[in-house]
Amino acid sequence: MLWSCQPRTSPPENTQLAVTNNQTATKVDGEASNTITPMAITGLEIPKTSASDKIITHTAYSLVYDAGHKQANWVAYELTAQHTIKVAERSNTFKPDPYLSCITASDKEYSGSGYDKGHLAPAADMAWSASTMRESFYFSNVSPQQPGFNRGIWKRLEELVRSWAIEYKAVYVVCGPVLKGALRTIGPQRVSVPQYFYKVVLDYTPPGCKGIGFIMPNTSKGGAVYNYAVPIDSVEKLTDIDFFPLLPEDQERQIESTLCIKCWRWTAVQTQSNKTNTTSVSAQCSATTLAGNRCKRKTLSPNGKCYQHGGN
Repeated sequence: MLWSCQPRTSPPENTQLAVTNNQTATKVDGEASNTITPMAITGLEIPKTSASDKIITHTAYSLVYDAGHKQANWVAYELTAQHTIKVAERSNTFKPDPYLSCITASDKEYSGSGYDKGHLAPAADMAWSASTMRESFYFSNVSPQQPGFNRGIWKRLEELVRSWAIEYKAVYVVCGPVLKGALRTIGPQRVSVPQYFYKVVLDYTPPGCKGIGFIMPNTSKGGAVYNYAVPIDSVEKLTDIDFFPLLPEDQERQIESTLCIKCWRWTAVQTQSNKTNTTSVSAQCSATTLAGNRCKRKTLSPNGKCYQHGGN
């Protein structure tokens, strides 16, 4: 089925983004929650939508397309440990999304623009089958990104998310451009160039359910990935998107208002390939709890301990 593209109402041109160069001020000290009991929730990754939103569902990810800006407003998917195993090679062939009936971006917009065709759902997250790899190269999953950003800190964040999927068995991911403010455009179709990109990640596995958000400027500025980490609430305020609305209200409030930097592993691990069989596999923490029992958390740390017991 083809969805007709209905442009969203764009904010006034004088809209100012509530983003500073120093995200530290928005950080909230906290811990992963050991009290949350996960529930079986279908479509947990899908943000809250309005009556005018049309969710496009591909094999491995879903999106809502913004026809005015010629790119997705958000892309959402569940990434499991199994999905990090590479089966298909990168295609590098970008194509129009067959589920969109409107005019979208094309190679013409990017040719000579100085911007990369930056993936929202990474091709490496979609390498678990030939069809999902092909679908990751739809222009609906692409935004203009500075080369230094796309190949730098954005890529490093993608690698970390794959590591987290291995460590926690599965994570829920939503990412996209911040389509606010007076944005420059490229190409005949006037594809908007975002000033910022966001990503939110939910680990909904016990013990230690937690969430984390990132707001990154579309520049070649580098630094440590965790310097751009913010509570998910902060990303919601910036984007006007309600993430993980299917969570029970008390769980959503607790997870999205808390940021625990030390609760996440900040060193990416190599993911498995169907050709190499070399991967890092999470194991049960070797430490003992105060109650005298072996810790039940999983870890990828070389010393065999989770983050609360000195893992690195």
